[in-house]
Amino acid sequence: MTGPRGVAGTEGAPLPWLAVGSAERYVIADPFDPATTLGPVTTAGQRERVRGYIRNGIVDGGRLLTGGPEAPAGLERGWFVRPTLFSCDNSARIAREEIFGPVVVIIPFEDEEDALAIANDSPYGLAGGIWCADAEHARALAGRLRVGRVRINGAPLDKRAPHGGFKLSGIGREWGRYGIEEFLEYKSVVG
Repeated sequence: MTGPRGVAGTEGAPLPWLAVGSAERYVIADPFDPATTLGPVTTAGQRERVRGYIRNGIVDGGRLLTGGPEAPAGLERGWFVRPTLFSCDNSARIAREEIFGPVVVIIPFEDEEDALAIANDSPYGLAGGIWCADAEHARALAGRLRVGRVRINGAPLDKRAPHGGFKLSGIGREWGRYGIEEFLEYKSVVG
């Protein structure tokens, strides 16, 4: 998300204010309220799981940029989690595991090759994103990511395209032709 090393969170370097500002602008409330931009997680157990990851990230030395494990102000009841940003390296548990909550880890990198190595150094591979002024270059980089879906420059999801992960993020696909084929049985007759 940032680069070169030092931009996101090393001593004396500026913080990634765009990401922090975005996280702090979320409106956390009832998901049926049209003004809400972030509702609760699905269960009390999931809320505690996500908050546990946040606490673990702090204990392990991740640099907390915004958010935290406490309930959002005024929402002490309910399954709400504050949008939380950390900066740390790729060895941290919060950087290596799928949290499934509003937690983002920003990992500094040296250059494009370092960024790709960090992105691919994960046992998971559900999805990734690339922001780049050159769409052709972005597609070339996307081909080198070991993830099931890559969104370039925040492109919207397309239900006609297959969705599913690589590595420990799952086998099989949903959506699109390949998702439908998951429900078909093929038969070969030879000769």
